[in-house]
Amino acid sequence: MGEFHATTICMVRRGADDICVGGDGQVTMGEKAIMKNSAKKVKKIYRNTVLTGFAGSVSDAFSLTEKFEKKLEEHSGNLKRAAVALAQLWRSDRGMRNLEALMLVADKENMLLISGSGEVIEPDEDFVAIGSGGNFAYAAANALYHHTDMTAEEIVYESLKIAASICVYTNDHISVEKL
Repeated sequence: MGEFHATTICMVRRGADDICVGGDGQVTMGEKAIMKNSAKKVKKIYRNTVLTGFAGSVSDAFSLTEKFEKKLEEHSGNLKRAAVALAQLWRSDRGMRNLEALMLVADKENMLLISGSGEVIEPDEDFVAIGSGGNFAYAAANALYHHTDMTAEEIVYESLKIAASICVYTNDHISVEKL
């Protein structure tokens, strides 16, 4: 049947009260077939205080989001501690080691990228993008963040639209979640 892959996620913070994550809706099977146009790859978790977005294998990402939510519960909502605990589990657990996904997570204080190689990275900028169209969305977010007064939500949406116009694995069925 082939691997299903999800595509582009962008996250932007404009101050403590303007944090947003968005993702396109395309799910691609292999290199040639679009299987779904309206997948939702961003969501609020942990009592609506944490934003998540994933890129990579859809089933792997659902599994990771579920495990991350459990880690948030174990660590009383502490995003950094939960992220480190997930990354350690991801790296060391035989069943999880082969999961192919990246996660972006954010709360009011932190924005983090979590990878399967056990890394938890805090971006240098107040914006980040991942997935096959991530570089395009990142470049757009960078320009919009530094040269406009657009809100986080506006930057996320426009960055994803720009990525969709360039990347064949990214479409313009954009879902957005905001803290």
